Amino acid sequence: MTTNWLKQLLENVQEGRMDIETAIRDLKHLPFEDMGYARIDHHRHLRQGVTEVIYCDGKTISQIVGIVQKLAMVHDNILATRASSEIATAIQRQDIPCEYHETARIVVIRPQKQVSIGNIAVVTAGTSDIPVAEEAAVTAETLGNRVNRIYDVGVAGIHRLLSECEALFEAHVIVVVAGMEGALASVVGGLVSCPVIGVPTSVGYGASFGGVAALLSMLNSCASGVSVVNIDNGFGAGYQASLINHLAARHQKGNPEA
Repeated sequence: MTTNWLKQLLENVQEGRMDIETAIRDLKHLPFEDMGYARIDHHRHLRQGVTEVIYCDGKTISQIVGIVQKLAMVHDNILATRASSEIATAIQRQDIPCEYHETARIVVIRPQKQVSIGNIAVVTAGTSDIPVAEEAAVTAETLGNRVNRIYDVGVAGIHRLLSECEALFEAHVIVVVAGMEGALASVVGGLVSCPVIGVPTSVGYGASFGGVAALLSMLNSCASGVSVVNIDNGFGAGYQASLINHLAARHQKGNPEA
């Protein structure tokens, strides 16, 4: 790995040959660990504040386990997304503390309780959208955010959504998960003053084209403040919502009147 390089860097700081700011800059460019089939970016958290996430789809179980073992030597709260129960079981057998969120298809390796800040609302149009919504919610919670779930409030029964207006108004950012025609993102976007992240899902009958109809609907939203991630990308929405929520919470802390 990079032990010798890191030792030399620390010695340079200790002996006055390098100032602290230069050392921090260099740490952000530390090399990766080459496993042959994967190059693990151990210092991503220095650059982005979040440990590298393991996307399980397309990887073999042995590859996933190998990556988990390397990351778990250094990091906490490691996310393994799109993980089947078989993958979760294989990780659990490594005697590494972990939690499997079956609906979200996420394994959190070496989970550590964090202070939850701010307010993210995760909203679904229907019950069938919950797996993608849970991927967003669990991602956001693991990254230290307070998450309020508001499920099954689609436009086919709009009064269900309107009964949750106060909860929507209190959110720093809202993740809206919807399939079919994806209209819910526009409706929510027209009600609130915070950013709205639309997540189109592949839920729907044939003409929904596996989520393309919802994607295009959200992209063409006439409500200002609506942005859109890819189809079924709950992780991406949860991660983006976390960035926004942390900025909002930091602003409120610095300015009590904000």
